[in-house]
Amino acid sequence: MEADDDLRTAETLRLGVSRLASRLRAQHPGRGQALTRMSASVLANLRHDGPLTPTALAAIEGLQPQSLTRVLNELEERGRIVRSTNRNDRRSQDIAITDLGIEALDGHVQEGNRWLASALTTLTPTERGVLELAAGLMVRLAETAPGTSGRHGGSEADRGTRRQERGGS
Repeated sequence: MEADDDLRTAETLRLGVSRLASRLRAQHPGRGQALTRMSASVLANLRHDGPLTPTALAAIEGLQPQSLTRVLNELEERGRIVRSTNRNDRRSQDIAITDLGIEALDGHVQEGNRWLASALTTLTPTERGVLELAAGLMVRLAETAPGTSGRHGGSEADRGTRRQERGGS
C-alpha cells in the first residue's frame, strides 16, 4: 500500500514541478539576449561544476554531444562560454563559463525569482512555510543517488553546506 501512496505522491509532485517549471520558463520574454532553457542549463552546469567537456555536458543533459553543438556555438558567439584544449586529451575541449555567461545566468535566475516571489504573495504564511519545507525536500530528492531510498540524505547541516556551495540554488 505504501508503494501506491508513494506513486500517487510522485505523480502529483511531478505534475506540480513540471507546471511550475513551465511557468518560470514563460516568465522570460523572447528578447534577443534571453537564455533558452538549454542555454541556461548548460551555463548553470558550467557554473556549478567548473569547466566540462562537451561529452560531460551532454551526459548531464541526457543528450548526445552533437545535440549541444548549436547551443554551444551560440553561447560562444555571445561570449558566454570559452573553449580551450583539454590538457589531458589534446583532441578534446574544455568549456568554461565566462563573466558574461555568469551575468546572463544571474539575470535569468533573478527574473524568474522575482516572478516567483510575487506569486508567493498570493499564499498564506503557512502555505509559504510548507513550500519552503517542500523546496528543501525536493533538493534533497534531487541529490539522492539512483537506487537509494533517499531517506538518509545526510544531515541538515550537510545539506545546508551543499546549498551554500551552490550559491543557494
